[in-house]
Amino acid sequence: MNLLKSNYLGALVLAGALSFYACDPKSSEKSSEETAAKESTSGLSISEANATVEGKEAQIYTLKNSNGVEVDISNYGGVITRLVVPDKEGNLENVVLHYQDLEGYSTSSNYFGSTVGRYANRIAKGKFELDGEEYTLATNDGENHLHGGDKGFNKVFWEAKTIENPEKVGLSLTYVSADGEEGYPGELTTIVTFSLDNDNNLEVAFEAVTTKATIVNLTHHGYFNLSGLKENILGHELTLYANHYTPVDETLIPTGEVVPVEGTPFDFTTPHQIGERIDQVKGGYDHNYVVKAETDDQMTKMAELYHAGSGRVMELYADSPAVQFYSGNFLDGTIEVDGVTYDQYYGLCLEPQTFPNSPNEESFPSARLNPGETYTHNIKYHFDVK
Repeated sequence: MNLLKSNYLGALVLAGALSFYACDPKSSEKSSEETAAKESTSGLSISEANATVEGKEAQIYTLKNSNGVEVDISNYGGVITRLVVPDKEGNLENVVLHYQDLEGYSTSSNYFGSTVGRYANRIAKGKFELDGEEYTLATNDGENHLHGGDKGFNKVFWEAKTIENPEKVGLSLTYVSADGEEGYPGELTTIVTFSLDNDNNLEVAFEAVTTKATIVNLTHHGYFNLSGLKENILGHELTLYANHYTPVDETLIPTGEVVPVEGTPFDFTTPHQIGERIDQVKGGYDHNYVVKAETDDQMTKMAELYHAGSGRVMELYADSPAVQFYSGNFLDGTIEVDGVTYDQYYGLCLEPQTFPNSPNEESFPSARLNPGETYTHNIKYHFDVK
């Protein structure tokens, strides 16, 4: 899809809206200033509240469906600050790690619930080459670049528009990253759209365009805990639909190899409790699992997460080639929210993505985006019980 022959920003915004509204031509879109709580006969609703971060006013939008599922999203960092889903008894509880208020998101480096970019995951030594020119990025993870740098997409204000139609409610966020921001070439215009329907599907859709050749890898960085934050995630049962993974060096940069998971503690092709073999993995899980060779337009089931005590199930679908499984290894008990201490392994991340360090590995899927092209990445989380 090429949206940008003439007016790339206007066309991209329009295309993002049209793709969401295709099922209902009477859908309405409102700016953040005009949004008010509204509930339709479908049981879907969206509301807005104000908050403060970095001394500025920000908004938190709540998407709600007829089953009691609620998703709080801020235009600061594109962060999901709360995700409430039912358990097998119908009890509604939050299942994501979060901070006490938005200020926590501006000062911490855990990326709770964040939209991360321009490049999710790591780039070795903060350097890459494109068309013979070397670019230097911020090194905010030891000697490496992580999740977009010192001030990635998780720490900027996005322009928000709400979306309502009979099938789903949503929030569209737009951010224009200047040419050279955090060292990346090209002005990058990004739209991320969150949507919720009555089938308990939470979808996250990314679109981006650039004025110069650049690299892009966008994802959502939620920390999930299906127990309702009552216990750590070691007892959660995980299935990953990936037969290969990319081994890493001591700084968590892929070695360039793609190896089978069979016969290793990285094999989640059948369900395993996360804590079952974690002691065999130095430092815990923080690895890229290969689902398919390249990004395509097919939504593929990547993972399924199950917590027996609550009966909650989360299925993950995406059209990217890989998913990063991170077991919350760096949580250290220094964050306490509502009386709950986030100790090691208290939340886990499943981050659909292009491979880490792809710009420096020719054999990895390309993360390149050229002018006139549109980057897309679609993620779906489906919540259920059993």
